[in-house]
Amino acid sequence: MNRFFLFCMFVACLFQGCKQNASTENGELADDSDSTEMVDDDPTEDETDELISEEPMPKAAEELFDDFFFNFASNKRLQKERIAFPLLVHSHAKTDTLSREDWHTDHFFMHNEEYTLIFDSEEQMSLVQDTSLEEAIVEKIFLGQGFVQQYLFRKDNGRWMLVEIHKQTLSLNPNASFLAFYRRFVSDSVFQHQSLNEEIQFVGPDPDDEFNQMEGVITPDFWKAFAPELPHDTIYNIVYGKRKSSGAEKIFVIRGISNGQEVVLTFHHEHDKWKLTKLME
Repeated sequence: MNRFFLFCMFVACLFQGCKQNASTENGELADDSDSTEMVDDDPTEDETDELISEEPMPKAAEELFDDFFFNFASNKRLQKERIAFPLLVHSHAKTDTLSREDWHTDHFFMHNEEYTLIFDSEEQMSLVQDTSLEEAIVEKIFLGQGFVQQYLFRKDNGRWMLVEIHKQTLSLNPNASFLAFYRRFVSDSVFQHQSLNEEIQFVGPDPDDEFNQMEGVITPDFWKAFAPELPHDTIYNIVYGKRKSSGAEKIFVIRGISNGQEVVLTFHHEHDKWKLTKLME
């Protein structure tokens, strides 16, 4: 994950640098009223894409799927090289193919500040560092539309390749129960409060010592003071290796793209209800 984080920082700096260049390429801005006319966001993104595309992917990035995928999502040239065209696209009982000419670069979560992951256990979280993986699935989850798009990657002769896309309704996803719950959890404040455990284990930074963590318990009455901002529209998930049967625990991770920050929420399913039981920041 260290290489992954360093590359995140590199891309973030490129975006920031291009924005600064766009605002000063014609000299300093005369005043705030002219700034919206002089700065063009689209060329900035195109310029950044070109800069990244010129950089070859390090061979070591094939080892960890996260390292590869970050390059895949950032580099439009590499992206087309690592798709098995004609690409199979499965939707319900129908299968289509997508040609190289019809493919449009997908940056996935790269233009966001964060991305999300869903694990069934702490043990499963260790698969992120597993260099022996031969398969991974990236899920783009449209909560509002109740729709999931899955991108299946396989390793072929040591090279990660996108080999299939699967489109499915939310109800058919292995995480369907939790995703339906999460969609309501982030949109209904009353339901969110009802879905809090009587005691929520808390681990977070010590306000008196930035190098230490503090541990304690949060009760529902004090939840608002600690509640993190949660994504509520489109979220992502990465399945590392073969998907196993869904369990009674879900670990929802919100991971910063360029700042290394991470928020982890643990939910348990009991008596047909999901409950938030732990928060780590």
